[in-house]
Amino acid sequence: MENTFKETFTIHGENLLKKVEELIEEGNIRKIIIHDKSGHELMTFPLTFGVVGAVFAPVLAAIGAVAALIGECAITVEREEPTSESKTEL
Repeated sequence: MENTFKETFTIHGENLLKKVEELIEEGNIRKIIIHDKSGHELMTFPLTFGVVGAVFAPVLAAIGAVAALIGECAITVEREEPTSESKTEL
């Protein structure tokens, strides 16, 4: 079983789409959860290795719509921790 850890970013809605795109490009993300400022989950989506491009277009469009409606929000990211094998390769 792979080890994961969570990281949370607080941002304003107008920067939401840009931040999500940056996180997707990083590639070690398993799941992204978007919360409003009171902590209510607005949307969540898993990311699987190798799924890129057109598959994310509808998700990014939905994130853009949410970003237009909210002010401050938080993104919780579930990341994979590097295995000991990949740490030695770095």
